[in-house]
Amino acid sequence: MTGLRRGLTLGKFAPFHRGHQYLIETALAEMDEVIVLVYDFPGVINVPLNVRANWIRRLYPAVRVIEAWDPPPDVGNTHEIQRKNEEYIFALLQGTRISHFYSSEFYGAHVSAALGAINRQVDSQREAFPVSGTAVRADPYGCRQFIHPLVYRDLVVNAVFLGAPSTGKTTLVQALALELRTVWMPEYGREYWDRYQVNNRLSLDQLVELAERHLCREELLIPQANNLLLTDTNAITTYLFSLYYHGTAHPRLIELADQAAARYDVVFVCDVDIPYEDSPDRSGEANRLMFHRRLLGDLAARKIHYFPVSGSHAARMDRVFGVLNRFSKFDSIAAVFAPQS
Repeated sequence: MTGLRRGLTLGKFAPFHRGHQYLIETALAEMDEVIVLVYDFPGVINVPLNVRANWIRRLYPAVRVIEAWDPPPDVGNTHEIQRKNEEYIFALLQGTRISHFYSSEFYGAHVSAALGAINRQVDSQREAFPVSGTAVRADPYGCRQFIHPLVYRDLVVNAVFLGAPSTGKTTLVQALALELRTVWMPEYGREYWDRYQVNNRLSLDQLVELAERHLCREELLIPQANNLLLTDTNAITTYLFSLYYHGTAHPRLIELADQAAARYDVVFVCDVDIPYEDSPDRSGEANRLMFHRRLLGDLAARKIHYFPVSGSHAARMDRVFGVLNRFSKFDSIAAVFAPQS
């Protein structure tokens, strides 16, 4: 075939790993154009199709990505199943001619023949990258050497723990991280306050700097997380402290607090039902109760669902484990409350 060299590959990319990258990069090096069909198979992985498609778009802007939302449901290698899949591919391509079909799978032969394209097999023995989607789904953390950081970030659950001062957040998060063998993000505000406060106060600009530094440190921890990052406090708390001490907040801090509303996968709020422990950066038990109420009001206004955590340390641990064991990053939060069979 002469003329434009246009390559095609397809898959669930569930999730997208280094083997998939190798396939696409090989096609990009050899072709004038590359098209990738991303299939929707919710029974295989709960990461939505558009999220998986956007991994490829962000990593390879030159690739044309087509989202395949309604593929044939049957899987196999019978003639009938092959025919249905070929017809589906033809419909998605809308007459676009393909010169090379890229894959590392058995279906490369029949799809390339149907397209009238060269069957370009890439690393079919998985020698360059000994990894599979099945292995990654089973153990993302163990396979993270084969997962681009941009992809791994979307696989990590970021659980944030909010609460008024002296509500046991740090103690709880530390214990959870140890038990779950993962990393945790300390409340950076304590460190920042100790270093930069003047007369027990931080300026509006300093509160912005505090929130931004916390966020940077948090981002650096995500690639190290064992499928779960435990975060102590976020920009919403810093925003509420700004309102308490200054009656207002810097526009940038407001922006960071608004972003925090969508940043975290699951939110826990520690109750005020444990003894208050005073420290120089705290302003009394009465203010603890006031801050708790203000926090709950802010979460309600932002329509952020949260899980209250109360009782003894053991009860709090059990509560968090109970939620996390039923939680799935891309499922509706209502699934946590669904009756268990």
